[in-house]
Amino acid sequence: MENWEEGLEPVSPTGHYFNNSVLSISILAVLEYEIPIDDSQFLSLLENVFLPINPRFSSIMIEKNGKKQWKRVEVKLEDHVKTPIFPSNLSNESYDEYFDDYLSNVATKRFPQDKPLWEIHVIKYPTSNAVGNVVFKLHHALGDGYSLMGALLSCLQRADNPSLPLTFPSRKPSKPKNENVMTKTFSSLLNTISDIWWGISKSITGEDDRSPIKSSNNELEFTPITVSTMTISLDHIKLIKSRLEVTINDVLTGMVFLGSRLYMQEMNQTSREVHSTSLVLLNTRIMANYTSIEEMVKPDSKSPWGNHFTFLHVPIPKLTEFSNVLDFIWKTHKIIKQKRNSSAIYLTSGLLRMLNKFGGHEAASRYVRTTLKNSSVVITSMIGPVEKMSLANQPIKGLYFLVVGTPEELDISIVSYMGKVKLAFTVKKGIIDPQKLKLCMENALNMISNAADKNSMQNSAEEQSHI
Repeated sequence: MENWEEGLEPVSPTGHYFNNSVLSISILAVLEYEIPIDDSQFLSLLENVFLPINPRFSSIMIEKNGKKQWKRVEVKLEDHVKTPIFPSNLSNESYDEYFDDYLSNVATKRFPQDKPLWEIHVIKYPTSNAVGNVVFKLHHALGDGYSLMGALLSCLQRADNPSLPLTFPSRKPSKPKNENVMTKTFSSLLNTISDIWWGISKSITGEDDRSPIKSSNNELEFTPITVSTMTISLDHIKLIKSRLEVTINDVLTGMVFLGSRLYMQEMNQTSREVHSTSLVLLNTRIMANYTSIEEMVKPDSKSPWGNHFTFLHVPIPKLTEFSNVLDFIWKTHKIIKQKRNSSAIYLTSGLLRMLNKFGGHEAASRYVRTTLKNSSVVITSMIGPVEKMSLANQPIKGLYFLVVGTPEELDISIVSYMGKVKLAFTVKKGIIDPQKLKLCMENALNMISNAADKNSMQNSAEEQSHI
């Protein structure tokens, strides 16, 4: 590749953390097609739309004077677009297996460092879920999920009217309760101290107990994976949310916690009492919805490009703690609300900067890796558009994303799209049974839905009795 005569851009600290000998984490975005894929316009789209989004898509990491920097290079698009060949005339179920194996291979292979850190894989074979799939693999050093989702959406258009912008579900913040300022400040201080201490101890020495979703295996970053997905009506989640007076994320996280415990109990009864925690990843930007790429790259943007996230350690309640499955939702709501009323979530980046300053980039990476490894499950979520999207005028029926290259056994990613919520469960092969896990998640949702209906009827009856 011929180098361009341009200045070098320093790699951010988080870019260092995610791309070195300790960690190499990427994001896979999977677009499910409803018609056969025509990729004749893809190279033009990449050259004219994708590459101009951010200089990092045309850059490689180099080390100069002991510091890593982004260096612009000439991109050979053909090197970044892969179109695998599978046997012809197989059943959709057979292509499911080929697709799963191919996705696992893509997920577990490191990026070559002499090319920009992204790839596109065009799979033109029908599976049980789609007529074809396009997979974007983007290294986490390029940006976080918010940045990369924004970049992806820049390449997509509304299927019904490309001249109109994509829109996203409204996020109405819950009404804050009237609290004494002193009480609120003192509570926040206590929560901050507690969360900092507990978070650091969890990250360094507080590894979760062994369980059906947490093994003792090390070096799992590039172990083969299996992916299963689950689709839920967003209206269904909203109904449960309104009946329980919590948030959509509370419902989904509580369902994941209950489903995880049901799976653990089914696979091993003795795991009912084990200590398990989840790592919930949060966006720290001021803005909730996506902004334009032009806005993201401004120096003073409220929603800047890059890696701007933090994580919450949230204990997974035990089945033996509650007699009512709704307690999983209410407990989750209480814990997350308490942790959000804490400054600890904003101090993670400061701690990493200190580790980076005194121990180097790999010291910070080891802290991130240990934090991930010590947890039983990592949960991350993003908001997708309300309308159907198209890529190069071809409609997209479904969308999900995965975080790969991480050392934990179970990752759960959640994204909304076209009035539905899709959960993707990424598990390490041979450790977790993906189909049983999915069944337990479906059972958890049914249990919560039925209990919410019953709770609503009881509340209505009580209100009627007081009239």
